[in-house]
Parts: sequence; C-alpha cells; structure tokens
Amino acid sequence: MAIAGAAGLSLFTRRGGAQEPQRTCVVRPQQTEGPYFVDELLNRSDIRTDPTNGEASQGSQLDLTFNVARLGAGRCAPLAGAMVDVWQCNYLGVYAGVRDPQFDTSGRKFLRGYQLTDASGNARFTTIYPGWYRGRAVHIHFKIRSPRGATPGYEFTSQIYFDDAFTDRVHAVRPYSEMPTAQRVRNERDGIFRRERGGELLIDVQQRGENYAGTFNVALQTG
Repeated sequence: MAIAGAAGLSLFTRRGGAQEPQRTCVVRPQQTEGPYFVDELLNRSDIRTDPTNGEASQGSQLDLTFNVARLGAGRCAPLAGAMVDVWQCNYLGVYAGVRDPQFDTSGRKFLRGYQLTDASGNARFTTIYPGWYRGRAVHIHFKIRSPRGATPGYEFTSQIYFDDAFTDRVHAVRPYSEMPTAQRVRNERDGIFRRERGGELLIDVQQRGENYAGTFNVALQTG
C-alpha cells in the first residue's frame, strides 16, 4: 500500500548540539498506469538501447535518479530493494513493445527497464529527454513495487512531468524539432495532469553540458 497524497516531511538528527537535516520525504499522488506498461523485467540502468537489435534511441541524454523513501510513524528512511520500473516514449512519441493505432513496435524494448534501489534508496537510469504524442504532455511513467515474492507487497504507479518552458528549449533542437512543436500539449491542458494532481509530480531538471539530469524524491508507506 502506498500513500496517495502530497506532503513533505523533514526529519533531523542532532550532532554536536545542532540539528542537521537527515532526509526529506515527499509523498506524491498516484496516477494511471496507462496502456503501455509491459513487464519486460529488463534489469538495466541505461535504457536507451533496444536489446533486440542494438539500436540506440535518439535524443538528449537524461540522467534520472529516483530517491525512494519509506514513511511511517513520523519517521522517514531509505527504502532499499524496491523495484523501480520506468517506461517512456522516444522523440517521435512512440513506445516500445506495443500495438497502437499509430504504430506497431511489438517485440521492441527501447526506453524500458528497472533498477533496484540501493541502501540509500536510490535507483539511477540513463535515458533520453522524452518526446511527446497527441493528447499528452511530456512525461515519463514509473512504478515502484516490492521485490517479487516479498510479503507484504506494495506497488505505487505514477508519472513524472517537466516544466513546459524547459521542454520548449530541449525540443527546439534536433531530433525533437522534427515534430510539430506547436501541437504539443502543455501540462495544464493535459487531462491526466489536471485531474490527477500532476503539479505535484514535476521534476527539476538541470542542464549539464549537452546532457540533462534530475532527481525525483518519492516516499511510500509500505505497511
């Protein structure tokens, strides 16, 4: 069971008579899984390459870190061993491994994968800044769940969104500029973003040379 809601909880430890921040728990809203989740069980950090043919997804590199915590009884602690799945579209708005009225990528596995959180609750991925497709704002799907066979189990599914102005800059260059940017749905016009509290799921992305990086903090109540 994961908390659905949004809040921040800062905990402190006392060292040498002074309080120092220990960790911040950020509880996020869950969102719909959507039609494109495929449980491929691809244990890998770099999800850019399609293992079926070795082809790399075009686009700007995005180093994405999940900082996952467990929240309960007023305490916040790293959640180690959690399975973090991510899946997203490529710069053309296409997902791997699915049949859609607009494309058929059955058997393909690009831009999908999972990692287990380490002792600090971190799971790191190398991906690309996502593209867009009709009717949706720019986003990345993720699912955090207990390892297979764990009791009690837990599962949390949601999406990550990006600042529209920042996306404007990223999508102004190739290969993203091949898509008609004027038709891209902005966050506040995305029905899922509006209905399911997408404003609480924005990630702060920083540019690092030609690449990008962002950390997403999320806290779960796991029972």
